[in-house]
Amino acid sequence: MPKIVCPVCGGEFEVESVELHEVLECPVCGVELEVVSLNPLVVEEVPEVEEDWGE
Repeated sequence: MPKIVCPVCGGEFEVESVELHEVLECPVCGVELEVVSLNPLVVEEVPEVEEDWGE
């Protein structure tokens, strides 16, 4: 099982499998993480989408 270390809180968790660009939720802090690389396994925090008010 792939082991993931959350880049935000440092919490570790395992998942059955991962796919590139899959979005996972850290069970420790709840942040959304995107798989950006499979070899080595790298995840990054998903940026929040900001509202575009047409300004």
